[in-house]
Amino acid sequence: MLNYMKKTILIGGLILAAGTAWAEYPDKPIEVIVGFSAGGGTDVMARTAAPFIEKYLGKGATLVVKNVPGASGQIGVTQVAESKADGYTLGTYNLPGMMARTLDRKTDYTADSFTYLANVVNDPNVIVTSKASGLDTLDKLIEAAKAEPLAVTVGMSSLGGDDHFMLIKLQNLTGTEFTIVPFKGSAPARTALMGGHVAMGILNVSEIAEFQDKINVLGVAQAERSTFAPDVPTFTEQGLNLINGSQRGFVAPAGLPADVETKLLDAFCKLETDKEFTAAMAATANPVEIKVGSDFKALNAELLELAKEVWAKTPWK
Repeated sequence: MLNYMKKTILIGGLILAAGTAWAEYPDKPIEVIVGFSAGGGTDVMARTAAPFIEKYLGKGATLVVKNVPGASGQIGVTQVAESKADGYTLGTYNLPGMMARTLDRKTDYTADSFTYLANVVNDPNVIVTSKASGLDTLDKLIEAAKAEPLAVTVGMSSLGGDDHFMLIKLQNLTGTEFTIVPFKGSAPARTALMGGHVAMGILNVSEIAEFQDKINVLGVAQAERSTFAPDVPTFTEQGLNLINGSQRGFVAPAGLPADVETKLLDAFCKLETDKEFTAAMAATANPVEIKVGSDFKALNAELLELAKEVWAKTPWK
């Protein structure tokens, strides 16, 4: 009887150990670190996408969003880079900002610190002017900037981000110079513009979608017109090859197990054809553009090179 009990305990222990070893990912909650405050564009993207990622991971997967704001997203993304590469810590990832941070300050991460899961949002830049400025067309804006270099003030959320790179591209294409007035976020930049404290602003289409009657929206920096501003022409339509925006997606630490990486990539791939997901994102004026795995990594490399070029010619610090 004693031997039988010992054998039963031993077999039970082996089964338990095997079950633990062979547990399918994910078998516990997945933390998603957002490097910005709750309610911002990146946070909204993460919380909107989370239930759909859970659905495609299956087996009762749970994503828990954790906000770790500070240093333009650097604190949060550093935590992701330094986390255990087991698939239970993911993070949001913004371009070109995350790579620009590696140029204008010391960081504890590089482009090689991450597994690139998917870019989810491509929020194109827009050029806007205040009603008080009288600059209600792109031609008028460029004409004024050429007539008096540095006389036109432009509000933007930060230096070294997509809005700043947009301005650099505009200046290079048109031979103009503007005076930058940086703000601590897009909301105060927009407020200053609507109050007439700056003549011009560079924002993202999601940030002006509800304010189009209060400002002049001169153009959208994407190949086709935005569904969130359908009456606004692209810059390409107006003769400028000007395409730029804010990319927002998800990464994990480098070195994920192959099976875990495959499962995550598959889940993000399925977002692209999920109409319910697209509708949920549209409700927050976030334009969806899915780039998964190697395509996202290539996008990161491309924008890092752009950031290096801008930094070399016009360092922002």
